[in-house]
Amino acid sequence: MATRRVVVNVPEKIFLAEKTDEAAFGRELSMLAAVKLYELGRLSSGRAAEMAGMSRVEFLMNLSRYRVFPLASELEDLETSHA
Repeated sequence: MATRRVVVNVPEKIFLAEKTDEAAFGRELSMLAAVKLYELGRLSSGRAAEMAGMSRVEFLMNLSRYRVFPLASELEDLETSHA
């Protein structure tokens, strides 16, 4: 799988406030972006999991931490197909 690097400028104060380092913050930022893009329906759960660097099952299991319902788009598809 080919990947590309995206550079995000983060003020030093953020690292101090979060009490974290660049690597941990970068992992969390990738996860947050993956969750939000999944929530918006812009990424499938599989693609979002790839972005977050984990398996699809692990990604879906972690969604509750971010108060995102797993498989919401699948439920919506079922609801519209039965309407």
